[in-house]
Parts: sequence; structure tokens; C-alpha cells
Amino acid sequence: MKAVILKDFGGVSNLQVTEFTKPIIVKGQVLVKISALSVNPIDIKTREGKGVADYITERPVILGWDISGIVEESSSPDFEKGDEVFGMNNYPGHGKAYAAYVAAEANQLSLKPGPISHEQSAGACLAALTAWQNLTTHHHIKKGDRVLIHGGSGGVGHFAIQIAKVLGAYVITTSSFENRKFVLGLGADEHIDYKAVHFEDELRNMDFVLNTQNEFIAERSLFVVSAGGTIISIGSEVSEELKDKATSLGLNIFRTRVRSSGSDMRKIAEMLEDRSLKVHIDSIFALDEIVRAHEKLSGGKTVGKIVLIP
Repeated sequence: MKAVILKDFGGVSNLQVTEFTKPIIVKGQVLVKISALSVNPIDIKTREGKGVADYITERPVILGWDISGIVEESSSPDFEKGDEVFGMNNYPGHGKAYAAYVAAEANQLSLKPGPISHEQSAGACLAALTAWQNLTTHHHIKKGDRVLIHGGSGGVGHFAIQIAKVLGAYVITTSSFENRKFVLGLGADEHIDYKAVHFEDELRNMDFVLNTQNEFIAERSLFVVSAGGTIISIGSEVSEELKDKATSLGLNIFRTRVRSSGSDMRKIAEMLEDRSLKVHIDSIFALDEIVRAHEKLSGGKTVGKIVLIP
């Protein structure tokens, strides 16, 4: 089968498209013939030797976690041959999604909604789960909460806007002016052009902030949150100094990491089914174009998701 092997942690030149042995499944797994997969910022970080590189001990390394495809063989009572499934496989471990076939953990998958394409469902895995888990598990958004989502046009951000609205929040988001129409179209109540103004000069009394950016943005967010409010960072570490500063202001701040979950994937599937959650695909590449896909995502101007076709 075709697969992309990472020869060594480092630059994009270390990604090699090659022929590789089709995986053999064990109990609890299904063999998925991949119809589409997607690329996330964590793929870039891990390729560079950061991210979740320390969780991957097996060699060779095959990056990627988001998959959508058809079950070719099953060793689980949850799915049978011919089922269309999608999910985030084995995160933060070795997902091996950059391939034509993936041995996937059945309890981390969901049936793909019929009306949704494989390209769309592949895009609604890690990023959608990150948004869902942060808004419902790590923090519980309530109706009427004032929510700030940084980077609303990105992969996680564009899902977080939609999910926060489903949960009844008043949503404010940051993005460039070029993406203003896009994020407002997702349901955001207000847009802030981060290039034109400092968001901390414009906002007060936020109940919750989802920081998809760096620690500098997290620190600036301290000034817009009401006492007792929460800031969650997913794109950067939270230093002890920043935690102490938040505590002194009566705020909560911490970093989270998404986890594979079949039950959460089924929630995503329900929202895709009823169209309360939509996937915006920025671009689609062939698996052979993996270098171009990584370079595109690294450019920082992706709107929504980048998808790969084997």
C-alpha cells in the first residue's frame, strides 16, 4: 500500500512517499481503507520532533491521526465490513493515518453520517474533537456565556465557533479582516480584526477564552476575562508564572490536549448529520503531495481544514 514515512524528525524533505506493508489488525481494531484524511498543526510540530513525538516509539514513523474510509476487515463487534467510518486514531500515540489503509481502534471511531462526504468527515476529527472537548469537558459552556475564540478561521477555531453557538454562548472571535465574513457566517456574534486593534483594548467581561495561538495571546487574554473566568490554551504551554498571574486575578488558566474518543466522535457525527456543524475545506491534496500540504498549513493562512486523498 502507499504510505508516507517520516525518515527522521525535521523538515518536510524527511517525508517520503513509499510502498509499505498493509497493516494487520488485532482484537478491537478495524482495517479501514482510507478515502480521505486530514492534516493538523500537530502534524507539523510532531514532524519537527516536538508536538507528540515523544509518544511515538515505533519506527518507522507514519504521521497523521484523522481518517475517514470504509471498513475492509473487522475484529470488533462495533463495526462490520462495508461500514463507512471516521475518527481520530490513537491520539496522542502513533496514528499512522498517512496511508492507504489504517488499523484503527474501533472504540475511537464513529459511523460516518450518510450525507457527509469522506473529505468533510476527515476534516471533522482532531480539530472538531478539540473544540468539543474544550467546550464541554474541560470547561462547560453555558447558555449566555460570553466566549472569546482566538483564531476563529482556523481548523479548531471554525468548529469552536459553531459548537459554542449550539451551546447557547455569545461568541466573539479574532481573525484577519479578510476572514471576517467567513467567521460571522459560522455564527460568531462579533469579529475583531487582530491586525487592526488589540483585542484586550476592545473586550471585557468574558467568561471563557479558547486560545488557539501562543502564550503571549494567553497572557493578553487575562485582561478581558471576568473574575472566576477560564482561559484554555491548546496551542502553547502555560508557564507557572502565567498561572500565578491568573490566580492573583481570580482566573483559571491551563493547557489541554485532545484525546481519541468514540463517544465524542458520535457527538460530532450527530452535529454533522443535523448540519449544526459544518466543515470548511481550505484545500485538497493527493497523498503524494504531502510536502505541499505541510507547506500550505505552515504558511499560517489556512481557512478551515486541509484534506488529503490517498
